Amino acid sequence: MHDLHIKVAAVESRLGAVTTTAERNRKAITLLAVSKTRSAAHVQQAAESGIKSFGENYLQEALEKMADLQPLELDWHFIGPIQSNKTRQISENFAWVHSVDRVKIAKRLSDQRPLAMGPLNICMQINIDNEPTKSGFSVEQAVAAALEILVLPNLKLRGLMAIPAAQASIDAQRIPFAKLRELKNRINRSLDNSEKLDTLSMGMSSDLEAAILEQATIVRVGTDIFGPRDTK
Repeated sequence: MHDLHIKVAAVESRLGAVTTTAERNRKAITLLAVSKTRSAAHVQQAAESGIKSFGENYLQEALEKMADLQPLELDWHFIGPIQSNKTRQISENFAWVHSVDRVKIAKRLSDQRPLAMGPLNICMQINIDNEPTKSGFSVEQAVAAALEILVLPNLKLRGLMAIPAAQASIDAQRIPFAKLRELKNRINRSLDNSEKLDTLSMGMSSDLEAAILEQATIVRVGTDIFGPRDTK
């Protein structure tokens, strides 16, 4: 097992440096550990290093880890593609969903969310670079879709999520993140104060600095916490 304590400390050091540069409060940014394909033991070690929020892509794998780690009271985020037949279990088990890419999916999550759990926090996934291989709302669709989703009773639309195409330089990385920030601001101009979006889920191991400079509030880090994923 990787020494996760050292890896988490290294990521925290990066976060500390860039938040200082950006003149932002470190406490305003959630470090979301992407734990898909990782064992419950890895997640527990990351939790012992101070991480409380974990992102999962695969529903059944996530449910097994949740059951194993229930005493830790972790904050679970679903960040993977959503199939219609999985919405009920997602709505019943997660605190956040970052990958809402269709109004239809949002409606199903709202309909199936247990009332006793309170509203489900969601982010709209935006295909910020209009890549044909990626899902998500286009920038052009986003405002109208947000207004549809906002009226759903058992959801709380918190913000936007994107996974831009990889770029080599920090300046190039900042461009799509700035577009997502500007889109959030555009949507907010259509909303009352009580409805305004407060979340930008963007930035991963390779580009978290660029994301934070462009006002990310959640960064999704997997490799730099858990090490390279086994591709076998």
